[in-house]
Amino acid sequence: MELIVYSAPWCGDCREAKRWLTRHNIPFRDINIEEVPGAAEEVVRNTGKRAIPQFVIDGRWIQPYTPGEGFHYEEMAELFGVRES
Repeated sequence: MELIVYSAPWCGDCREAKRWLTRHNIPFRDINIEEVPGAAEEVVRNTGKRAIPQFVIDGRWIQPYTPGEGFHYEEMAELFGVRES
């Protein structure tokens, strides 16, 4: 499985998503939309909005959080087959 995370340093939801992935030893490649040319446009092209974090799992785009509500811990645990502690 290839996991790409589109994120930005100023994004608290992005930091939480990456902490969760790291805590569960899930490898990912981070793409900083502020530094990688065309990355922000790629997010918009694939999701219709500039919303981060975004996970791309083997080419499938997934928004792992709800704005104002936070990270989807249980849904992501099920998706990645990990136990949420």
